[in-house]
Amino acid sequence: MQIGTSLVLLFVSALLETGGDALVRVGLRAPSLGARLAFFLAGAAVLLAYGYAVNRPPWDFGRLLGVYVVFFFIVAQAVAWLAFGQAPTRGIWLGGAFMVIGGAIVAATAK
Repeated sequence: MQIGTSLVLLFVSALLETGGDALVRVGLRAPSLGARLAFFLAGAAVLLAYGYAVNRPPWDFGRLLGVYVVFFFIVAQAVAWLAFGQAPTRGIWLGGAFMVIGGAIVAATAK
């Protein structure tokens, strides 16, 4: 699989994982049982799509895990900020910088 295709699939997987989590989080605070169930079912479907997207391609996921963690961090922070009003703190930015450095190390040294 080409690296560009792998990166796109990893980014889509990060979007699906954070999106599914966000739907479940909204469901936990939904005002009615029907709304809760709808959000939970939607979240479950999106998380199932994430599991399929990340496990279906013929790749060595362990080798790409560092890149995925970076994508997941960035997308999760964007969703937390845009959807839930939780702006990243200085500590989150600092920890995220270490994740990006670690992801680069994992990606560069994995065999």
